Amino acid sequence: MSKTVIKVENLSKRYRLGLKEKQAETLAGQIANLIKSPWQNLKRLREMSRFGTEDESVFWALKDINFEVKEGEVLGIIGKNGAGKSTLLKILSQITEPTSGKIEIHGRVASLLEVGTGFHPELSGRENIYMNGTILGMTRREIDAKLDEIIDFSGVEKFIDTPVKFYSSGMKVRLGFSVAAHLEPEILIIDEVLAVGDYEFQKKCLGKMEDVAGQGRTVLFVSHNMEAVSTLCKKGLLLNDGGVLNYGVIKNVLNSYLGLASNFGHLYTDYESKGTPYVRKIEIVCSDSDGHHNFGKPLRIDFEILSNITIPNATLSFQLIDEKNRAIVHCWIFQSDQKFCHYKGLHRVSCFLETPKLYMGRYSLTAHFGEGKGGRKYQTIEHACWLEVNMHGVYREFDWLPNSCTYLENFRWDVK
Repeated sequence: MSKTVIKVENLSKRYRLGLKEKQAETLAGQIANLIKSPWQNLKRLREMSRFGTEDESVFWALKDINFEVKEGEVLGIIGKNGAGKSTLLKILSQITEPTSGKIEIHGRVASLLEVGTGFHPELSGRENIYMNGTILGMTRREIDAKLDEIIDFSGVEKFIDTPVKFYSSGMKVRLGFSVAAHLEPEILIIDEVLAVGDYEFQKKCLGKMEDVAGQGRTVLFVSHNMEAVSTLCKKGLLLNDGGVLNYGVIKNVLNSYLGLASNFGHLYTDYESKGTPYVRKIEIVCSDSDGHHNFGKPLRIDFEILSNITIPNATLSFQLIDEKNRAIVHCWIFQSDQKFCHYKGLHRVSCFLETPKLYMGRYSLTAHFGEGKGGRKYQTIEHACWLEVNMHGVYREFDWLPNSCTYLENFRWDVK
């Protein structure tokens, strides 16, 4: 059984916020404030470190955080901006002291929290490698053995003897990640490294983190890139407003995060309404069992329709709506040889999309059921299901703006 290398119990961190000073409206008031200001400044200074009373100036960046990480695990830490992710990593990296709580860390920690963290701008890239390695507790002989590999991975070998102050932000993060990943720490802490760098470097980072985890070392990975998190991590920690909203299997944590970022609830791939006539169940069947869909792979959408009347000219259609509320795909079944609802009872209808034109992101499905040729509309179910399109190997979002809704031609219906 793997041993616990990081254990966090009831961790909290609070800050005192600076509040806007009250300004006098009259000249006499301003003169009085000027006279009283030395005493007011002294009083304010004493209150800076006093947290006895909770008022509007007290801000809890973290509140009662509990989790543990086993040896060799890759823990994905996700959450909205301001949720407390970076504060947590700074405390784990011993950059910031917690207000309360307990942390146990067993092993040497290497952190990459910000671009170029720990680099001396006047030293060359080569000299900074040795300086960072020494800080991490490595001997010069150990650094010598890894030097060529570090330089080659970073891709900045042409500038390795140039002062770091002349490096671009991308070059700094490449070198910083390469040093942290190659100097064999037991625990590697990474904050948003994939936000900087090109596609090739992002692939190298992900591959290196997989190698580090495969060697039995532990990785804490903070990112807004859900594709990278789902690929790398088996467990996740979702922070919201300084507290733990979900902790456990990465699939469940990601679903909670997607629900937190959505106005429509958590990610789901099926809809069911018991006792409702007409369309009572919809299910999106993806190529993956975890509710994700790989780009370019076929999709199947299954419908169950319970009708207590006969509808000879029944029609069914659905739209896939993107995150900007744009209808991207529209499929329909009109009058054809495939009749359904021409008798009372349960009907099962499936639509097969051979090559859906969906890029990476989340989509909702809205279904419409009624009669053809200007007939009655029986039912519209808005945002019945959610689908996440997953592009393996590509870690950037596409902004695809169709001129109008795409009416697919490469789909077919099956009626049972």
